[in-house]
Amino acid sequence: GVTSMEPFLKKFFPEVNRKMREDTKVSDYCKFDSQLLTSLTSSLYITGILASLIASSVTRALGGKVSILIGGVAFLAGSALGGSAFNIYMLIFGRLLLGVGIDFGNQSVPLYLSEMAPPKCRGAFNIGFQVCVATGILSANLLNYGTQKIKGGWGWKISLAMAAAPASILTIGSLFLPETPNSIIQRTNDHQKAEKMLQRVHGTADVQAELEDLIRASSDSKNINHPFKKIIQRKYRPQLVMAILIPFFQQVTGVNIISFYAPVLFRTIKLSENTSLLMSALVTGGIGTVSAILPMILADKLGRKVLFLLGGIQMLVSQVMIGSIMAAQLGDHGGFSIGYAYLILVLICVYKAGFGFSWGPLGWLVPSEIFPLEIRSAGQSITVAVGLLFTSLVAQTFLAMLCHFKAGVFFFFGGWLTVMTTFVHFFLPETKNVPIELMDKVWREHWFWRKFFDDVGEESKIQGAV
Repeated sequence: GVTSMEPFLKKFFPEVNRKMREDTKVSDYCKFDSQLLTSLTSSLYITGILASLIASSVTRALGGKVSILIGGVAFLAGSALGGSAFNIYMLIFGRLLLGVGIDFGNQSVPLYLSEMAPPKCRGAFNIGFQVCVATGILSANLLNYGTQKIKGGWGWKISLAMAAAPASILTIGSLFLPETPNSIIQRTNDHQKAEKMLQRVHGTADVQAELEDLIRASSDSKNINHPFKKIIQRKYRPQLVMAILIPFFQQVTGVNIISFYAPVLFRTIKLSENTSLLMSALVTGGIGTVSAILPMILADKLGRKVLFLLGGIQMLVSQVMIGSIMAAQLGDHGGFSIGYAYLILVLICVYKAGFGFSWGPLGWLVPSEIFPLEIRSAGQSITVAVGLLFTSLVAQTFLAMLCHFKAGVFFFFGGWLTVMTTFVHFFLPETKNVPIELMDKVWREHWFWRKFFDDVGEESKIQGAV
């Protein structure tokens, strides 16, 4: 949001500000095309990719609670640097620290939620993660809208520094979190303590069957010294493919067009700075928050796959319509009529709602629940690293793509939506209401993935456990 604030641009990106204000020869699609500007956005994800390797080992050795604490501390340091920055280097270094916080948070929180939640409501609990992310985006955009009105041009400092508010809650809150039953067994082998935690989580004393599953899974996982080598074995191929493709597909939905650059897009179609920030707040935050509540109710009833398909189709249609309108109505100069501008706002709302109830929350939920314990931390690290890598690439390249592809950039992401929706239909099995320690069963029964399971004895053991 601050990248569209004039005082921020004047201080750190004067060339971008000059093109936006004075250069009438530059295409409307290209006024924000600055690799330095996109480096500010994408730098957050560079350290996140590197930290993912560390986060996996920390989560496996010390538990999710410690990982969440580390993420909160890194967020606090990054927000302090961002709010006090007086040159571009401080800004980028602060973003790098935020990247560490994002990775440790994304590594540990979804796994923590999936391990703590009973199977029948695991989807709702885990999607709560995405609802909170959407609420944070809404809060951040409303904050940007308010701070850009501050006289003196220093409102951007508040916007960047206020990342410390949720970071403080995360850091302090992590001190009071109990460890998951999986982590207790994995790290301390205290079966009695794990049993008490299971009873507390499920609200019943009858947890013996699940406890035995956890003990068996923990025993198997302790024989694994190199989980990253283990995960490339043939029998884990379905999980590895999903760990790579789901976060990749999540990023090429085109959501970062809206999340990162909504104010820039709205400025491109000639809305004012104030209107751009307000529309960004309402669209990227409000619609995202409201729509993310829907899968909390439906993911454990209708299933993950139905929501993936519905959301993919809704996003595809809206992307194609936005691209078509921009191709027909927006030239290199002059902007839209007000009617078309607001039609695009409506279509962006439709798009954001589609992402909010499908690929947004489910892109985190499904990877967090499909890995067996012995490769769970490694699998989640791969998921996070792939997500951060392609988030970084999209963030770094989008403004250049907007400049060169113009309206065609929406058809580019629309093409990927077609591919991913087709992939989900044929290759993603339904995982609702399946106990997390017995998830292998859904892959063994799938028409395509079952060929990777040729160990009859192992299959019999799983079926016997069921």
